[in-house]
Amino acid sequence: MGYMIDGVEYEYDEEKFLLEPNYSDEAVKVIAAEEGITLTDDHWLVVEFLRNQYRDHGQTPNFRNFLKEIDEQHPGKDWKKLLYDLFPMQPARQAVRVSGLPKPYGKGGY
Repeated sequence: MGYMIDGVEYEYDEEKFLLEPNYSDEAVKVIAAEEGITLTDDHWLVVEFLRNQYRDHGQTPNFRNFLKEIDEQHPGKDWKKLLYDLFPMQPARQAVRVSGLPKPYGKGGY
């Protein structure tokens, strides 16, 4: 069982995280729709941030590091509040899932 993305079924685990990363925009759209999320520019900014973190580090940051690093790269927003508005079901996990990335380590990353 998995997500149907561009006519191909991609497997996910019991929490609906992809088993392998998928960096296509279509993956984000499909998973966001499954999560009941209507994508905005801020969603896409977070997706790109997390995908870059995954490419650079092989995993995504835990919530504390997520907040710190995204604020350093994109200052001027209340990221803690915004992330909960964008991804209300545990942002450090739901944002990773919507980004088309595998399940974070431990309690949400490094």
